[in-house]
Amino acid sequence: SAPTLPEKAPTALFCCCSVLLLYFLFYSFFRGAFIIMLPGRPKAGSGQAKPANKNDKKSKPELEDFIKSRDYSGAITLLEFNRRTGDDNKQNLYWLAYAAFHLGDYRKAMETYQAVLKIEPDNKALHTNVGCCMFYLGQYQEAEEEAQKDDTGSPLQTRLLFHLAHKLNDENQLMVFHQKLQDTTEDQLSLASIHYLRSHYQEAIDVYKRILLDNREFLALNVYVALCYYKLDYYDVSQEVLNVYLQSNPTSAIAINLKACNHFRLYNGKAAEAELKQLQDASYHGATFGSDLMQHNMVVFRNGENALQVLPPLLEVITEARLNLVIYYLRNDEVEEAFNLIKDLEPSTPQEYTLKGVVNAAYGQLIDSREHLKIAQQYFQLVGASPSECDTIPGRQCMASCFFLLKQFEDVMIYLNSIKSYFVNDPDFNWNYGIAKAYNGEYKEAEEALLMILNDKSKKSPQVEKYKNEYVFLSWLARCYIANGKARLAWELYLKMETSSESFGLLQLIAHDCYKVGAFFYSAKAFDVLERLDPNPEFWEGKRGACIGVFRQVIAGQEPKETLRDVITMLRNTSNPQVDHIISIMKKWKEA
Repeated sequence: SAPTLPEKAPTALFCCCSVLLLYFLFYSFFRGAFIIMLPGRPKAGSGQAKPANKNDKKSKPELEDFIKSRDYSGAITLLEFNRRTGDDNKQNLYWLAYAAFHLGDYRKAMETYQAVLKIEPDNKALHTNVGCCMFYLGQYQEAEEEAQKDDTGSPLQTRLLFHLAHKLNDENQLMVFHQKLQDTTEDQLSLASIHYLRSHYQEAIDVYKRILLDNREFLALNVYVALCYYKLDYYDVSQEVLNVYLQSNPTSAIAINLKACNHFRLYNGKAAEAELKQLQDASYHGATFGSDLMQHNMVVFRNGENALQVLPPLLEVITEARLNLVIYYLRNDEVEEAFNLIKDLEPSTPQEYTLKGVVNAAYGQLIDSREHLKIAQQYFQLVGASPSECDTIPGRQCMASCFFLLKQFEDVMIYLNSIKSYFVNDPDFNWNYGIAKAYNGEYKEAEEALLMILNDKSKKSPQVEKYKNEYVFLSWLARCYIANGKARLAWELYLKMETSSESFGLLQLIAHDCYKVGAFFYSAKAFDVLERLDPNPEFWEGKRGACIGVFRQVIAGQEPKETLRDVITMLRNTSNPQVDHIISIMKKWKEA
């Protein structure tokens, strides 16, 4: 019987394996949720902010001017200068911490607040400020411990602990602090951000729109609404809402980043990168706020370029950095590294469940583990059968993957056919589509799908060249060629391969499959090479039967007489007593 073809689970049936995931770091939400109270207004004569003397052309810049213009880098420069000149009072430290926090230098802000705590150890509210800084540094456990030292029960403390409960997956505490939220703008913003983080995007939109009805001057809320529409895949709507904010704040880092992400989804990585490059302009006062986010997304826009340099330091800062690094490892065949990076992740979103499914499928094949393949199948089924995902493209991809691993290929085709129009030129989709068709015996359609990969001349997907040189791909294409009466093309695939265990396997496939469909000449050629490589009696028996099959086809006029010359040559390569008898019969018929 013919050898079983090697199997391969879907490689990029899943959108998250085809392209790097694109997400946002939710600084903007948290900045609405955590509001570090402004220090007291700088007083005239304090050395920090004095009214400018109109007659003094060389009056030095004032702190208040920097704060109003959000030039926090300039504010820090002035405050540090004041410290060096002896004006190192408590008020100066408060402003320094405030400016550092809003600049995005959370470590400096934390250290400054800690310095103030040494001066005012009884000011318990400062522990919450320190906790906010730790939150942004990804130190969630430490932030919770620090915030609990605050005995004031402030709204800021409640919001911080609310978010920490979410980060630490403490559902009980999450509900406790949810109940403590009040009907204030800050608390409602905090609630909306948690809705967002828990993928309840429509609920978040409802909260933001309710706030906007009463506070139309809160233009930044349009960014939050746009983020939600982005997550709902309404990229054009997202951009339309975002433009309202960009008209008034064209230099906003978060807004520009979101615009770049919309362009990435609507157009391509180059269009997105062009938008994001604006943030590298010196006119942004050297601001570092969101710089980690920009670096992360630049890796995405450049299709994974510099992933190993940029993503590892961001693993504890940006949740999606871990997911994207896993995808990078998968795309570079570093399956074990991908598995180790994601194995302890508890999935909470469809994308995370899908990615864990992909990794377990790849790892299960790598180590031949049925357990991991079963886990992968379950993850795919969870996503594909969920009410929120069942009618989406990713959801249908997941169901197709689930049935693929269960080897229920008729069901696979139901889902793949429903989304085929979206992936006409996608090599990963064509790979899975072709294999599923071949398993169902629909070799003509299978060949068409696989040939779209073989004939793909574009350089956009490194996966294309990888497929063309992969044994699994070549063996399935060879089987399709043979089933469709194109045995010669299958033989040419073998001739292009270098001698190896894989080429030996392809020879066996060609020998057996050609024999089954009556392509005896190429079956004989394959068995002839196999016999010379390994003098196994079974290969002689196969070659003998194939050669006699060619002889019968010549007699029936299905093959030209000249073919017998090659058949006789192949027979003479075997030192078996039956050879002379077979050759003599062929020659007698030829001479008759």
